[in-house]
Amino acid sequence: MDNKITLAHGNGGRLMHELIEKLCLKFSNKILNEMADAAELNVPGNKLAFSTDSYVVKPLFFPGGDIGKLAVCGTVNDILMKGAKPLFISLAFIIEEGLELSTLDKITQSIKKASDKAKIQVVTGDIKVVEKGSADKIFINTSGIGVIAHRGRHIGAKAKTGDAIIINGTIAEHGIAVLNAREKLGFVSSIKSDCRNLNFEVGRCLAASKNISVMRDPTRGGLAMALNEIALSSNLGIEINEESIPIKQSVKKMCDILGFDPLYIANEGKFISFVDKKDASKVKKAMGKNARIIGKVVSNHKKEVQLKTEIGSSRILAMLESDQLPRIC
Repeated sequence: MDNKITLAHGNGGRLMHELIEKLCLKFSNKILNEMADAAELNVPGNKLAFSTDSYVVKPLFFPGGDIGKLAVCGTVNDILMKGAKPLFISLAFIIEEGLELSTLDKITQSIKKASDKAKIQVVTGDIKVVEKGSADKIFINTSGIGVIAHRGRHIGAKAKTGDAIIINGTIAEHGIAVLNAREKLGFVSSIKSDCRNLNFEVGRCLAASKNISVMRDPTRGGLAMALNEIALSSNLGIEINEESIPIKQSVKKMCDILGFDPLYIANEGKFISFVDKKDASKVKKAMGKNARIIGKVVSNHKKEVQLKTEIGSSRILAMLESDQLPRIC
């Protein structure tokens, strides 16, 4: 690891993974060592999911969403990935001096709309104001709590050999929408962020199968990084089929023009389920009409993700090394 933090340490790739591991060593415990987006906590009478996150997206408003909607949906979705019902969320603002009050009002209205839709309550929060130049207009930190109703079920970070891998829809829209809005690239595009909460799809999945090993929302680092993290945690291999991965043609074309790999681009309304193959068709149906079975978990190679290409070859999907799209969440 370099002696200084770079933007690549926050992109969801290898450097971020190494930084998190190094920091976690200082606080090592059974709950933290699972390295999930939400912690599973046993408290008297309940099993809870607890998550925290910070949002620094630029620009604050983008096609399909804004920093307020993103903060709520991102935290809600992390709790959902533990099979929990989200109930409460905290809200802390770090505001740069000079932010227009109308901008803050627009963001808080978006938070209210998103939290109402997700059926969670904002129950505590904080506001700090810093000098002009000390932040980038506004940063938002949230923490969320949910109840895991199925006490006999554990949805963790480890997949099982033979698990089918299912995704609920097309990838890479969030990162491309934010990039186009931020950099003012001039593309006339209908691409919008997929930012939304996943309550309904996750609920249907949990009702359809008791044999879900892992659920993960592939945000920073995209689908490829989420799969790599699960392969590492599981000490197993993953094989996915390129032709099975759903990507909108408009997204694919823009990625081709800009030289980006959509497999490493962030999503904010997608999730993957690792499920026993006997329940794969039921879970796929529960995940919605755009869901696809994209691969499987194997034991013949360890801790790596292999992509079977459309032309019949195979390549390793390694961890992201450098920045594709900084500041997308």
